[in-house]
Amino acid sequence: MNPKARRSGPPTGGPAPELIDSGFALENDDAPFLHEGFNLADMAHVLDLLRRQIIPTDAARRILALLLEVHELSAEEFPYDPAFGEPYNSRERYFVQRLGTVAGWLHAGRPRREAARIALRLFLRAQLLELVEEGSRFVAACADQSAAHLTTLVPDQTYLQQAQPSTFGHYLLSFAHPAARDAERLLEGYDWVNRSPGGAGCVNGTRLLEDRSHIARALGFDGVIEHTRDAMWQVDGLIHILATAASLASTQSKLAEDLEIWSSSEFDFVDLDDGYTRSSILMPQKRNPYSLSIVRGASGILIGRLSGFLAVAKSPSARSDNLIFAYGEVPRALDLSIRVTRLMVGVVATLTVNAERMRESLDAGYTQATDLTEYITQYCGVDYRTAYTVVGNTVREASRRGIPGHGITGQMLDETARAEVGHGWGLAELDLSEVLDPMSIVTTRTAMGGAAPQAVAEMVDHCRNTSSDLAARVEVRRTAVTEATESLLAQARAVAASASASAPEEEP
Repeated sequence: MNPKARRSGPPTGGPAPELIDSGFALENDDAPFLHEGFNLADMAHVLDLLRRQIIPTDAARRILALLLEVHELSAEEFPYDPAFGEPYNSRERYFVQRLGTVAGWLHAGRPRREAARIALRLFLRAQLLELVEEGSRFVAACADQSAAHLTTLVPDQTYLQQAQPSTFGHYLLSFAHPAARDAERLLEGYDWVNRSPGGAGCVNGTRLLEDRSHIARALGFDGVIEHTRDAMWQVDGLIHILATAASLASTQSKLAEDLEIWSSSEFDFVDLDDGYTRSSILMPQKRNPYSLSIVRGASGILIGRLSGFLAVAKSPSARSDNLIFAYGEVPRALDLSIRVTRLMVGVVATLTVNAERMRESLDAGYTQATDLTEYITQYCGVDYRTAYTVVGNTVREASRRGIPGHGITGQMLDETARAEVGHGWGLAELDLSEVLDPMSIVTTRTAMGGAAPQAVAEMVDHCRNTSSDLAARVEVRRTAVTEATESLLAQARAVAASASASAPEEEP
């Protein structure tokens, strides 16, 4: 008995209005991200078909002429309409209206999704270069501020508690280094994006293409994605890109949170430039660090976009939902990251540091305690834990009596030692002023990465060099893409210009 044949074939009639509203309308909202890439991908495909003598010459000329015309239109000017389906369906309808069945050659050897896959990559690679460029500017801004504050003392903090004396220059570079690493990762993401899925067919390739490298070169890709099924459906690189953008925003959010606290009246360590603040409509005395709220909120949004895309991408393989949402989610995430990074460049570059207030806070605290403990360990030959206990108890007593850290004396330490271990350590007559001086402490941190001015100056130079190198690598990639695009357009114009003005249009 033959099994009943399953209902097959394309659907008849138009899509349900609910599908248009919930699906196609959302996809058409993403058309501005894909519009230019659609045009370039179609041009490269037609030129490759012509090279292999698959498409009639006159058909290639007419399609390329229309593609060049559409290329001059913005996405808003092109008649994208969700009633016809996804953006590519609107393009197909428009080309058929203008060219008749000649437009059907655009489908030779590729599914409609291939053009969208290519278009997304073309858009993302421009965004990635812009984000790396802004990231390099953020690194440079941190380096420049650090250079201006090599000797500006600050009580560095952990858990919002004073920890050890440092400099604002050393503190700020702790954000430059992870930003530079994320910029490097984004360039790795660019290298993933800049591979061509062209000629992959739907899953197993196409008999019409013997060499997929021509489309790749025409579009400025560095090469092709080897496995055809993987080429059409891979999303791991998009996850990597989203995660890195979220990481960069997280680094900037940490700095923004610190600066928001430090710009409060209670701390008064820094002041934001007026252009990055906002007044209260009710309270005339307020000067709110509004820009920092934007950065902090954007970090949360980017984490959400990453989590949301991971949830979508966990579906079985070769499912449209893996990528339908990527066309909008990934470009929007990168756009937000670009804007926020650019914002933080401005915040850091124009920041005013209240060095006197930082020093006052430092002098009122006990950030010298660790160095004092290490000094006692070396001078008295006492184990660190015992020295730690004596110094800690001395600090407790000093704070009770209102004596700041730099006012602790050897006599106070000896008294505590006698109470703890039964005898003093011969510290009563020692001058501990240098041991307790924050600047003297900072200048001892001469090892690589330390807070000593010279060590920080070396890191400033390194960060500046890293920023310049990132910017240079961006420019090399951007130039290559620009040259490939200009060459592709020139080839399309050359073929289109040879078309006969009297050639009749084929009727639909």
